[in-house]
Amino acid sequence: DEEFNELCFEFGLELDEITSEKDIISKEKGEEKAKGASDTILYKIDVPANRYDLLCLEGLVRGLQVFKERINLPRYEKIVPAQGEGQRLIITEQTVQVRPHAVAAVLRNITFTKERYDSFIELQEKLHQNICRRRALVAIGTHDLDTISGPFTFTAKAPSEIKFKPLNQSQEYTASQLMDLYRTDSHLRHYLHLIENKPLYPVIYDSNGVVLSMPPIINGDHTKISVNTRNVFIECTGTDITKAKIVLDIIVTMFSEYCEKPFSVEAAEVVYPNGKTHIYPELAYRKEKVKPELINKKIGISETPSSLAKLLTRMCLKSQIIGNGNNIEVEIPPTRADIIHACDIIEDAAIAYGYNNIQMTIPKTYTIANQLPLNKLTELLRLDLAAAGFTEALTFALCSQEDIADKLGMDISATKAVRIANPKTAEFQVARTTLLPGLLKTIAANRKMPLPLKLFEISDIVVKDPNTDVGARNYRHFCAVYYNKSPGFEIIHGLLDRVMQLLEVPPNEENGYTIKATEGSAFFPGRCAEIFAKGQSIGRLGVLHPDVITKFELTMPCSALEINIEPFV
Repeated sequence: DEEFNELCFEFGLELDEITSEKDIISKEKGEEKAKGASDTILYKIDVPANRYDLLCLEGLVRGLQVFKERINLPRYEKIVPAQGEGQRLIITEQTVQVRPHAVAAVLRNITFTKERYDSFIELQEKLHQNICRRRALVAIGTHDLDTISGPFTFTAKAPSEIKFKPLNQSQEYTASQLMDLYRTDSHLRHYLHLIENKPLYPVIYDSNGVVLSMPPIINGDHTKISVNTRNVFIECTGTDITKAKIVLDIIVTMFSEYCEKPFSVEAAEVVYPNGKTHIYPELAYRKEKVKPELINKKIGISETPSSLAKLLTRMCLKSQIIGNGNNIEVEIPPTRADIIHACDIIEDAAIAYGYNNIQMTIPKTYTIANQLPLNKLTELLRLDLAAAGFTEALTFALCSQEDIADKLGMDISATKAVRIANPKTAEFQVARTTLLPGLLKTIAANRKMPLPLKLFEISDIVVKDPNTDVGARNYRHFCAVYYNKSPGFEIIHGLLDRVMQLLEVPPNEENGYTIKATEGSAFFPGRCAEIFAKGQSIGRLGVLHPDVITKFELTMPCSALEINIEPFV
């Protein structure tokens, strides 16, 4: 295990944990539920998002074997069948509105085992989740070629006109019925919105009118592949042709090693609505030139050109020296769509060299670091507030809409809160506009503690601001609360005086601070004051309204103070 962990690290991956299905279930759901689950050891490996070629066992093992110099990188070849003998996929113009692009290929005489088959299906799922953006950009369909006959047609029809038996179902449904059927399906319901509101749904037929699939939702049951499938027809439809090509390349390069002629792929012809044709998969190899001194300079090493070429070859980038050693020619295989710029090649050279082997050097420039003034002030205040007997709390920067609006007696539109577009939980819907709810929730969670509870927090709040480039702005706020059998307004007022004393702001109108009576929705009428300093309003203090206290599930009176400390930096 340790050796493998080391190997992963050297290759630029991370072995996340060594576990088993039983362990995972017992951690999540408890020992009871884990009974009967498998004890087989599982390695959880973190693969960087740009390396689609490492998302399945085949690609990962191949990459590591090349890295260890046990095998040479295989050469992927595409076999173009004689004119009229290959498979054709015809795209009609109806698809333009929904999913305009499609690519296809065939894996001939492939031999699956249960493990290989599972890996094949799993790779599609992983690609769907990341590069395909949950099937929005590309959807993959794999079919048993022996159950259908080409040429295939990719078209779009009204939902009521599409009728077929979907994967793992026992009867035929129309597309509209399928939408209703899958609305409750935990896996497929997430993809329905991609075509739900379109007038036409995309669909692929064979020459006999058999439905292969209705992308991006489901394949037909007729063409489903199994462990015994010998010939696989792969189609990728999508809204982004570049991504579709990459996805097709990855699938065929990963699994062509199980074909009768290893690493060979049979090409398919795609016919566009305008009559043009194109052969897929592209499986394009391309060559780039990189100067060895550039690689050395960027990484901070001094290797010879030949050893750099060897390092790159270990990373699946076959390299050789050209000219009199002043250029390295790098061949980029179709599996490496992530190589876009010289920097990507240099990064791979650095990984093969080993980040831990790069000598640390002191930078040529001398600078003296300084603490950010706002953070320095924050640190100083925190120490003195703790000395004043208050306990510091750290609360979440995100909260629910109720916390900052309803519970404080305000309307959400008046808070200028920044909202999260797709919140995972109701607890984290907006960025906080005030620190008060966080402290009140902390008190609610600590009601068992002896009274009085004196808490403070100095952190950032976020509000919308159309004048900034990102449309929002942070302010550093200081908030303190006092929770006891009596409201303790004088204690919070005393704390304000202490903070101002520390900031050397005198209690007068000209150049100091003053407080004036005001009304606030969260405060008790006649028990709220606004604080003015540096010629502006910096916050409020007062006794909280009983409604606010009950909404936060508290039972005792509470007084609070919240000010913006940025004017004092």
